[in-house]
Amino acid sequence: MLMTPPWPLTRALLFKLDPERAHNLTLGLLARWSALFDGRLPPHDSARRPTLARDVMGLRFPNPVGLAAGLDKQGEAVPAWQALGFGFVEVGTVTAHPQPGNPRPRLFRLTADDALINRMGFNNDGAAAMARRLQRLRARGLPEIPLGINLGKSKITPAEQAAADYRHSFEQLGELADYVVVNISSPNTPGLRDLQRVDEVVRILDAIQQPNQRLSRPRPLLVKLAPDLAEDEAIACAQAALAAGASGLILTNTTICFDGLISSTEGLSGGLSGRPLLSRSTELLAQVRSAVGPAPVIIGVGGILDPEGARAKLAAGADLIQLYTGLIYRGPRLVRELLRAL
Repeated sequence: MLMTPPWPLTRALLFKLDPERAHNLTLGLLARWSALFDGRLPPHDSARRPTLARDVMGLRFPNPVGLAAGLDKQGEAVPAWQALGFGFVEVGTVTAHPQPGNPRPRLFRLTADDALINRMGFNNDGAAAMARRLQRLRARGLPEIPLGINLGKSKITPAEQAAADYRHSFEQLGELADYVVVNISSPNTPGLRDLQRVDEVVRILDAIQQPNQRLSRPRPLLVKLAPDLAEDEAIACAQAALAAGASGLILTNTTICFDGLISSTEGLSGGLSGRPLLSRSTELLAQVRSAVGPAPVIIGVGGILDPEGARAKLAAGADLIQLYTGLIYRGPRLVRELLRAL
């Protein structure tokens, strides 16, 4: 098992650093650990209790708590996430072309709100580099839990060529994933959220389904939507995605609405995550679940920092849940805290 130091002390030290530097330092340490250890958990571990397991999308999830995309963009520390007790891991967002992301500073803590604002801009080494890294991981027989890959559009790719851009990434990464996410909802790539239209959703999924159906085991596809969509827009996109062969949805991404915060956001832009997102993202999840019925898979993410948040997502209709900002504020023990509560 991956041993973690006392979180209050660790958090105090990390929060003295610039947020992105703290993130890179932590991820670097986890990546080094992951190069040496496999992170496998014994069957009797509390994160592997049979009562926690979920059978979803033809995959066996040992528990319903996963790591959301964004924390491990390059897929560098997957064994460490497995060791912490996660039931699945989603890496990325990855783009077809390498890109540096937006200028720094681009990650901000709103400590009084248990929140973050990020305008990272899909900084990553590109799909080919991730493919090489995940090939080495798969050669080690890892991970033992489902691995999702989150795909985004390259910044240099014009909107009219978005479908081809997503397809290029899928062709390099699809076979290495257990499921694949089409991310059209980040606020930090210009024009990306404009793809949250029925015609664009269908165009992108159709492009990906062509190479997907040639795989010996076609991968489940999910579409990730923003919490800022109106209810009818979200439902229309969800229904279009399902009609185009998607297995389900991830609800939701970050929000561009900064209303009601304690912290000052003057001069800040980007996507807000953390506790302030819980209510809106969960409300939209419930609305979409009501519209699409019980069959499609929905992964609930946004604002989970405690067992109450996790229960709210599941009660709204989520099959699985994911963490991101909660780990930053509550530390790695949050995973097992949620599992005990569930």
